[in-house]
Amino acid sequence: MGIIMYTPDGYMSAQLMKPGRKPFASGDWFKGSPEDYGREATTYIAYSGPFRVNEEKGTLTHSMFVSLFPNWIGQTQPRAVKIEGDTLHLSSVSPIQSVGKTVTSYLQWKRAEKQ
Repeated sequence: MGIIMYTPDGYMSAQLMKPGRKPFASGDWFKGSPEDYGREATTYIAYSGPFRVNEEKGTLTHSMFVSLFPNWIGQTQPRAVKIEGDTLHLSSVSPIQSVGKTVTSYLQWKRAEKQ
């Protein structure tokens, strides 16, 4: 589950987490056990930065200024895009490595209801 936001001035932020994450036993983010930190890192991903849309190609790019995964900082990653009503479909344009496998990442986002 997660949230992705795009601002009118060209920035985006994505936060994704596995539902039902277990809290740290200590209750203190800075005093977690190695197991807490391992679980935290494998059940959450976040990144933010500028984005660009190419309507002709049906792609957009996310440039990572900040990221929980440090390898992504400074990268610009293309996404394939399809919009159907209130649903945004995003996928990696080329295969990526995930859990030791080469995969095409795919996410489906539903527009949040206005508060």
